[in-house]
Amino acid sequence: MATVAALVSAALLPGFTGISAGPAGGQVLRGRFPATERPGYVYLPPSFDPNERYPVVYLLHGMPGSPSEYIDGTDLTQFADSAVTDGVVRPFIAVIPAAGPDEHYNGEWAGPWERSLVDRVVPWVDAHLPTEATASGRVIAGLSAGGYGAVDIGLRNTSVFGAIESWSGYFRPLHDGPFKEASRSVLAENDPTQLVPAELRMLHRARTRFFLSTGPAHSHWAPPADTLDFGSELRSYGILSTVRTYAGRGGQWSSQLADGLRWAFPAT
Repeated sequence: MATVAALVSAALLPGFTGISAGPAGGQVLRGRFPATERPGYVYLPPSFDPNERYPVVYLLHGMPGSPSEYIDGTDLTQFADSAVTDGVVRPFIAVIPAAGPDEHYNGEWAGPWERSLVDRVVPWVDAHLPTEATASGRVIAGLSAGGYGAVDIGLRNTSVFGAIESWSGYFRPLHDGPFKEASRSVLAENDPTQLVPAELRMLHRARTRFFLSTGPAHSHWAPPADTLDFGSELRSYGILSTVRTYAGRGGQWSSQLADGLRWAFPAT
């Protein structure tokens, strides 16, 4: 008998194929999202029911890198399956798209990659999966460069994402990728430290909330102090935020992802 995940892959997610299952039956599907140049992944929780509605987390990978870092590197499937079945987090869908033409792309989640995510991927996911298709039902999160991308995109699209997470990310645009020859005005429009005061009214109206975390420095672009400073900036403006630090290098990515998902989707 065909599994629910197989039926979803064939009927609801054209071009996606089931590639693995978690310990409790959660499914990972692989395929190419519209307006992207390489494959990404979708995670469906245990006992996925097309007749239910699920919140969604959009996970942005680091640079250079691949969406597979969430499947192979952070133990997303194992954590999510266990957390859902143990009643620690609500059942949720994870969407893991790709930026750049290949895994060697060392730019930013900005420019064409922001637009493909916001204008094409999010509407496509909402059209094909039973999502909670509102800002309150969407979380955007990322590791390192993906953390910068999540904060930048989230701040620029407060009507799309209700919660924003940065895991060992940075908070100013680097002069690479679409920003390599960008003007000062473009850089300012993608600088989270400037976007917060510029978008403050919308952030308060939308009740946008933030989860920021950092482990030991893994790059000179993302010193832990920058995460703490950005968290202080958010608090100074009265924005809902949680900040956590991790002392050890071992498993820091998995720990930040796990805590970030517990924060985003607490069981009620």
